[in-house]
Amino acid sequence: MTDPRPTVLVSGLSCTATVYFNQIPALWRFGPVTLADHMRGETLVEIAGNILAAAPPRFALAGFSLGGYIAFEIMRQAADRVEKLALLDTSARPETPEQAERRRERIAMAHAGRYRETLEEHYPTIVHPSRHGDAALRRLYLTMAEEYGSEAFIRHALAIMQRADSRKDLVAIACPTLVLVGDHDELTPPETAREMADGIEDALLVIVPECGHMTLIEKPDAVNKALAEWMSM
Repeated sequence: MTDPRPTVLVSGLSCTATVYFNQIPALWRFGPVTLADHMRGETLVEIAGNILAAAPPRFALAGFSLGGYIAFEIMRQAADRVEKLALLDTSARPETPEQAERRRERIAMAHAGRYRETLEEHYPTIVHPSRHGDAALRRLYLTMAEEYGSEAFIRHALAIMQRADSRKDLVAIACPTLVLVGDHDELTPPETAREMADGIEDALLVIVPECGHMTLIEKPDAVNKALAEWMSM
């Protein structure tokens, strides 16, 4: 039996630890699992530094969406501590002007006390079209996002807008890496996943069929299968 490997999971925008509730049991058999506190810090640099301060000396790292942007920053700060890397529904690209404009609109709505409204408007863009009417999934997402809160949403959205272009860093990633994305992910489309996988030597690319951006809760079995393969790399 191999030695247990600690895993650190980093959640996304408007996501609490709940987003990983299907993955924790699947990863636990490989070693202890830590849900990173990504709520402390104003910038991705600060958030990554705080996560590293609390993390094991060496660990497998998985980042979902915003968590992927944080994972890239962790790699810049302490790549020698990361034994494996999973980039889930995220991108190495910087913010585009169009993305920034839409994000500013959502920030303004949150400042105006309309955070719940922006969540409801956003929901159809983050799940597969077949899940638009899925009341249980919608309720799970909205409950989680409201627990996360508007203040954290504003702070993190501003941090995302200032994220670095990580494409130049892909070639330096030397640990076993999984790149996973839903085939209908509108926020971080499959082409951005392919770009990351092509830039990282021997990366495992998994495109989850009939799935949007929220792969962890839309298609947990497919995600867990990919994570198990990643942990065995």
